[in-house]
Amino acid sequence: MTPELKEKIDNLLQQNKIMVFMKGNKLMPQCGFSNNVVQILNTLGVPFETIDVLSDSEIRQGIKEYSNWPTIPQVYINGEFVGGSDILIELYQKGELQQKVEVALAS
Repeated sequence: MTPELKEKIDNLLQQNKIMVFMKGNKLMPQCGFSNNVVQILNTLGVPFETIDVLSDSEIRQGIKEYSNWPTIPQVYINGEFVGGSDILIELYQKGELQQKVEVALAS
């Protein structure tokens, strides 16, 4: 990963409390896993931003290196990598995701 790309990702994460790197965007997810993440965050009623990795191949590959996680979508809360669709579903079902989101938005 180039230093420029790392800086770009760092900046995106600093500027957005909840950031989702996904296929498509929050209005039009392009895969079921990305849609799961969008639906969960919409259910929580929290503001979040998305980056469409399909429209930026550098970010698509770079975010996998950045997180050391091989799949998309990737969710970051307060700059911290949380996980993908399965992990978000699990955290949501346990009630832990709401807590993480509230702490992030309060900071």
